[in-house]
Amino acid sequence: MTTKRVTMSKLKEILRLKYDAQLSQRQIARCLNLSIGVISKYLQRAEAAGLSWPLPDGVSEAELEAQLQPGRCRSTSADLAEPDFPAIEQELKRKGMTRQLLWEEYAEAHPGNHYCYSRFTVLFRRWRQAQQLSMRQTHQAGEKLFVDYCGPTLAVVNPDTGEIRSAQVFVAVLGASSYTFAEATWTQGLPDWIGSHVRALEFYGGVPDVVVPDNLKSAVSKACRYDPELNPSYQQWAEHYGVAVVPARPYKPKDKSKAEVGVQIVERWIMMRLRHHTFHTLAAVNQAIRSLLDELNRRPFKKRPGSRVTQFEQLDKPALAPLPETPYQYRHIKKARVHLDYHVEYEGHYYSVPYQLVKEEVMVHAGETTLAVFHQGRQVALHPRAHHAGGHTTDSQHMAKAHRKHQEWSPQRFLNWAGSIGPHTHTVIQYQLESRRHPEHGYRACLGLLHLSKKYGKTRLEAACHRATQIGGMHYKNIAAILSNSMDKVPLDNPSTPRQTPLPLAHDNVRGSEYYH
Repeated sequence: MTTKRVTMSKLKEILRLKYDAQLSQRQIARCLNLSIGVISKYLQRAEAAGLSWPLPDGVSEAELEAQLQPGRCRSTSADLAEPDFPAIEQELKRKGMTRQLLWEEYAEAHPGNHYCYSRFTVLFRRWRQAQQLSMRQTHQAGEKLFVDYCGPTLAVVNPDTGEIRSAQVFVAVLGASSYTFAEATWTQGLPDWIGSHVRALEFYGGVPDVVVPDNLKSAVSKACRYDPELNPSYQQWAEHYGVAVVPARPYKPKDKSKAEVGVQIVERWIMMRLRHHTFHTLAAVNQAIRSLLDELNRRPFKKRPGSRVTQFEQLDKPALAPLPETPYQYRHIKKARVHLDYHVEYEGHYYSVPYQLVKEEVMVHAGETTLAVFHQGRQVALHPRAHHAGGHTTDSQHMAKAHRKHQEWSPQRFLNWAGSIGPHTHTVIQYQLESRRHPEHGYRACLGLLHLSKKYGKTRLEAACHRATQIGGMHYKNIAAILSNSMDKVPLDNPSTPRQTPLPLAHDNVRGSEYYH
């Protein structure tokens, strides 16, 4: 049997949830959708290697993988005894019964001919899912927070223009007490999604063990029933608060039934009461929601004693972990490839990284005021955030005058290539290299012109550069537009040739103003 290789992000998450969040192996297994055996194995390897959380400075992802995953163990199995899953399911209903004990009894009954514990649990999970059993969920105090958006929206009217804009309604519900939080935001995008989470935890005054979202794009980058991938920014938010995120399975609303019910209650109790109100600002919407939300949470239950507030005070509030000293500051995270000029692009602006990372894949963390670049989990650059497109932000420490990768492309090489095409192309390339603070900033435009020569041919590129020098537009976009519109084929005006004599104003085809009286 082949053991599934665990990704580097999950290896780090195992260590964080164990040593920072203080979760048990069973809770970690449930959060990461891995077996307890796998969790135990990697924790033992980490302990033997002296690793904990946070990781020591200087430990790269490659070193971490070498210590925790030195190799893959492959083995084959013949005909193994099949467990009696119906009997196992019945035994698990006994108080205090565990799958570990049932597996040990199964292994003793079939010595040398049984599945290992991790495979046993996988097969049992698949069998139980196939039975389509409907089980009532029992929520522990402070364990889970369910989050989702309402389907309907609230209208916000611009008092000056009359334009109507729709506001989304975010809902969070604690599992044990059903204590509810709701607020309106303009979108369901990542900044609003994470901002609502931050404000929800401030509303509760603490942090639960697990957050259960839906599979919307802001939460999950790649939806999967068994192994969803979290959005990197959402994962970073979870690490900041020390919480585990377990997305609901696609098309399994029972995984987040608390959120489904909470959304329905907010829609009926709050949104329907506001349907006749006219709001001009988002702040006014949230003020109205907060007033009705307080009334909702204090409303007595119909089938159990107390209210959401009293249940929260008794159950969830004492069990919540404390909030961190500072709230999470949103940062957008995206992958980027380092270009030949050792810069990465973010929203049209270019930021430098060390020249050794040319052509490497990095992670860009963009905040409101700063932008950081990480390579294999290690920060390699930090710049002030530029909120305008175009231009370069370059750290001189990232530059190198002598390096093999860097010297593959040099100003002289571009000039030699341009000279082989023609003098006008040489002039344009020289302008690209000399009109910028650093010649390397012009490499992208030079490579773009090189690509144009392959697409349109050297003769047409030379003609286009000739026209560009005549009109004073020697940027890449100007030359690309000249070629795409075939303006390079139109003869240029010769300044030495006299222009044609203009036509007289008095002409048979000119009707004059009297014609219109």
